[in-house]
Amino acid sequence: MPKVSTPTATFDDVNLLLRLYDMRRDERMRTARNWFASNFAANSAEEFFKICPVGSDENASYRMVTSYWDMVASFVTAGVLNRDLFFQNTRELLLVYTRIENLLPAMREMYKDPFALHNLETVAKDFVEWMNKRAPGSYEAFKGRVGRPPR
Repeated sequence: MPKVSTPTATFDDVNLLLRLYDMRRDERMRTARNWFASNFAANSAEEFFKICPVGSDENASYRMVTSYWDMVASFVTAGVLNRDLFFQNTRELLLVYTRIENLLPAMREMYKDPFALHNLETVAKDFVEWMNKRAPGSYEAFKGRVGRPPR
């Protein structure tokens, strides 16, 4: 998929970014984001269902966080949100991707959905490339910090 970005960020890009930031401040979303950052680390479907049993608050938090960032990523891949402006203003999408990267193949197979969280993955891979082009090794350092929740 081609990297889509308008050459220069617009006021519409800024307004959308601010609106997306505001959505992250919703109380339930904050709870989900905090849980995800503090607790989520699964590399297999078995680990996933231990951490996030179907019907649990944890499962709802996982779905809320990953679907939110997949939606945001779809704005970037569709060219609605300036890619570079987005990369300069949030790394949370990258944290989410780093935590689910190894899990994605199993989840896609299990749900028979090869495009599950595809936008999130596409934008995250572009983000990694963007980071490392600006500062070689920066993604690896980031991944070392956020790849697993603190214990």
